[in-house]
Amino acid sequence: MRPISVAIDGPSGAGKSTLARALAARLGYMYVDTGAVYRTVAVAVLDAGADPKDEAAVRAVLPQIRIEIAYDPGSGVQRMVLDGQDVTERIREPEVSLAASAVAAHPPVRAFLLDTQRDLARERDVVMDGRDIGTVVLPDADVKIFLTASVEERARRRARELGERGTPRPYEEVLREMIQRDHDDTHRAIAPLRQAEGAVLVDTTDLDLGQSLDRLERLVRERLTG
Repeated sequence: MRPISVAIDGPSGAGKSTLARALAARLGYMYVDTGAVYRTVAVAVLDAGADPKDEAAVRAVLPQIRIEIAYDPGSGVQRMVLDGQDVTERIREPEVSLAASAVAAHPPVRAFLLDTQRDLARERDVVMDGRDIGTVVLPDADVKIFLTASVEERARRRARELGERGTPRPYEEVLREMIQRDHDDTHRAIAPLRQAEGAVLVDTTDLDLGQSLDRLERLVRERLTG
């Protein structure tokens, strides 16, 4: 029997990673955070002193990159390793978030990572989240979900997350950056963020984490058995 794939797309701060990871645990699937992979590329580009918006400069960095995905055996948390160094925490820094949006717009980067992402889905059941999973990476996914929330609520969540991590930033600043990230992601020429054909829209603005997870699990099980 072929592996089952669940594709979850959506804008920054929609809770994709948290919910996709929890959903995968409930279903017994492998969780793949593709956004973390692009963020890892962004770290490599920044460390090389290259401009994330300069396609030629970014392309020159790619052959030097060695990216590995590891999983904590107990928690199942995906950890990103760049050239032997764990960068899981660093990829969530604001500077890296903005650089990741720019880096992900370059065709060489997307081509560099596309086969890696697809190979994971060929090997076992997966819940994969990102910006173009249902549209580009896994267009034939068994279940497609477009997860969103109002930009104000997403900014509040992100600001709260940063505070909990000990790197607090003003809500207004986070909101401005999120609006810019939304614009960049939806207007890039290659694989812009959009709801995939056949994807179910799930708005979590008025839902807490538990309610959102229950809704996603119910939706997936209904689609797989229906």
